[in-house]
Amino acid sequence: MKNLIDWTNDLSVGIEEIDEQHKILVSLVNRLYQGIIHQTDVTVLQEVLNELVQYTIVHFSVEESLMRIFDYPSYEEHKQYHLELTQQVKNFSGKFKSGKATISMELLSFLRKWLTNHIMVEDKKYTPFFLDRGLKKSWAKRSWIGKIWNL
Repeated sequence: MKNLIDWTNDLSVGIEEIDEQHKILVSLVNRLYQGIIHQTDVTVLQEVLNELVQYTIVHFSVEESLMRIFDYPSYEEHKQYHLELTQQVKNFSGKFKSGKATISMELLSFLRKWLTNHIMVEDKKYTPFFLDRGLKKSWAKRSWIGKIWNL
């Protein structure tokens, strides 16, 4: 079964916990993609979309917490990227829930482009900064967030 986004080492930021969280985001986008291909019931698509919104908020909170802890100089700029995506996805989710929008390849293409670009460009900027300040690459052996979300 083809995915919309395949996890590769190019997407790794080199911090195990963050990589595990990114893999979950990739998985959720792929679930939406598979749902469209297989014409999954709208209520199931809504559940996956809601899960994507909620997990995105959790993930962004983790990244932003690390940025504050380590006094990351581009924190405000990075946080703004997070706020913009969160708002866009929440707006879309509301439209979808009210029947004013459908989950389309256009939306999935946007999510794929945004997620892969954000990880490969913006997120990779903070890795050397965090590691220089003592964050360990193997911060977690298995994603604690994944355990909470049963993923």
